[in-house]
Amino acid sequence: MVAEYIRYQVAADQREALLAAYRQAAAELDAAPECLGYELSECEEEPGQFILRIEWTSTEAHLQGFRKGPQFAGFFAHVKGFYTSIQEMRHYHPTEVARSK
Repeated sequence: MVAEYIRYQVAADQREALLAAYRQAAAELDAAPECLGYELSECEEEPGQFILRIEWTSTEAHLQGFRKGPQFAGFFAHVKGFYTSIQEMRHYHPTEVARSK
């Protein structure tokens, strides 16, 4: 498993539009076998600062599977308006330092 993190900074008047776009794009992630889960979080201290966490089976599955597969076009159509708002987009693998309840 690998986690992709996408960090967005959007203007206050674009906040609801970003949320709406990802509500629609979520259907494409749900249909993608490469996607294990996702979460879009907004910063409490800095409204308009969002982090999207997508869990993929692997980086290769994301880049070679999802991005070249049937769900990507629909996914991107929903969120492409926010592409210029991306501040970071990278893949991270978990380390042994972890705990979940």
